[in-house]
Amino acid sequence: MIETGILNRDIVAELAKMGHTDRILIADAGLAIPNTTKVIDISLDVNIPTTIDVLKVLLNHFSVEKLILSQATIDVSPSRYKEYLSLFDESMPCEIVEHSTLRDTLTKEVKFAIRTGDFTANSNIILVSAGGPRWYCENQGE
Repeated sequence: MIETGILNRDIVAELAKMGHTDRILIADAGLAIPNTTKVIDISLDVNIPTTIDVLKVLLNHFSVEKLILSQATIDVSPSRYKEYLSLFDESMPCEIVEHSTLRDTLTKEVKFAIRTGDFTANSNIILVSAGGPRWYCENQGE
């Protein structure tokens, strides 16, 4: 039995399928996610867990090369936007898209979504998978 790391078997299984540039969505409790997108729902109650809770755990086990956020996060929940950015190096690229683009287009393109109990409005974040620091490169920067 797994006793360390991410304990949710569905999340672990989906993470194991991820490759470089694949995308994961961590969604708040209210985001409309298409029926065609695999959703792992871990919501328990209002704000349990939050997207921040999930993101912090994922970052211990998953390499990210870019973030995608909605302009609505900045406009409606600027503290959450700052909280997201604070978890990454300031050189992390962050693409900002219209909320309708995130909701209507990008939710269809992610490998899977984790739905949380987060009631912070527009608290949705897409993570683009990176190769990570463990990869050996014989010639770096040449």
